[in-house]
Amino acid sequence: DWPLNVEVGLIGSCTNSSYEDISRAASLAKQVSDKKLKTKSKFTITPGSEMVRYTIERDGFIKTFNDIGATVFANACGPCIGMWDRYGDKAATGPRNTIVHSFNRNFAKRADGNPNTLAFVGSPELVTAIAISGRLDFNPITDTLINEEGQEVKLDEPRGYELPPEGFAVEDAGYIAPRKDGSSVEVKVASDSERLQLLAPFTPITNESLKGMKLLIKAFGKCTTDHISMAGPWLRYRGHLDNISNNTLIGAVNAFNKKTNFVKNQLTGEYGGVPDTQRVYKAKGIKTIVVGDHNYGEGSSREHAAMQPRHLGVAAVLVKSFARIHETNLKKQGMLALTFANENDYDKIQEDDTFNFIDIDKFAPDVPLTIEVVHTDGSKDLIKANHSYNAQQIAWFREGSALNMIKKENAA
Repeated sequence: DWPLNVEVGLIGSCTNSSYEDISRAASLAKQVSDKKLKTKSKFTITPGSEMVRYTIERDGFIKTFNDIGATVFANACGPCIGMWDRYGDKAATGPRNTIVHSFNRNFAKRADGNPNTLAFVGSPELVTAIAISGRLDFNPITDTLINEEGQEVKLDEPRGYELPPEGFAVEDAGYIAPRKDGSSVEVKVASDSERLQLLAPFTPITNESLKGMKLLIKAFGKCTTDHISMAGPWLRYRGHLDNISNNTLIGAVNAFNKKTNFVKNQLTGEYGGVPDTQRVYKAKGIKTIVVGDHNYGEGSSREHAAMQPRHLGVAAVLVKSFARIHETNLKKQGMLALTFANENDYDKIQEDDTFNFIDIDKFAPDVPLTIEVVHTDGSKDLIKANHSYNAQQIAWFREGSALNMIKKENAA
């Protein structure tokens, strides 16, 4: 029961946006004019870099796209993370519709904020062909199209170049080399800015603070970096850690009530948003733990998904398994990224639990940590938690972050 009419076809972003990808899509776009066709869906192209954008403009591909009514966006993340004004403020209640794209993520609401948008993923050339046809069920290998003269025509196989025949070109690649000696450089940010904020070094998490910890959320099922730190409109705050932290884990499903952004505050007994609840714990100096399911932190490799919980006072993340990049990002921010030695222990975690890391003073490579979980009835469970920290990464934890460690080494 998918809507078969495709409203938008989108290619590019950081994925499937090379010169070869775009040249193959352009070979199909050229056929629209040559075969007297008309593009039925909206069609957008996002080059992968300024060098790619400049080169495809030089080689005439942008003109080819413009000639069929397509739109070439700036070489940035763009629609892949919701950075296009498709619905404006009405995204949350948008209609059920189908789009196709060559991005590498199609989680619900990611592309345009509309939970009713069905986003189908394909290669750049397939997305281009479907956008030309306007139909999700169009097979360019076997199906024909009716052109403006009423004739049946078939799209020829797309062709492209792995590398531009005349080489890459660019006038301004956007890179500005830093000063060799930056000690005199002062970065000035207005104190009342909502979009920029100077970062302060994270304070190391002490052994003592890892006792009496509270559960912030036990995430149920898929919990991607989009669930941990949503993109779209939130990205306006990506330069302001405290403001963007107001979206922390608001997309994660609470295992105890199957709701998003609705967790119990153990200090008051009341339910509220995840960031609001966490800020109460932070104000009281109480560290918290996040518990998760399989492949926690999959998706975009955004560091905000690790920086935000760290900034708000989350000290540890205990899951069945991690997506590799997110696990590393947590380590870099001086947090504990741990996995259940026995996955069934996930089921032992209760909503009002308190956590004590009883052997954190012996934190060492290849040695599991022991967590005492204290339930409200006074009973306790001891849970073994594995980790993949090496000696250097443990030093990051002890110093508060990898950046703190680098600064310390440079100062020495």
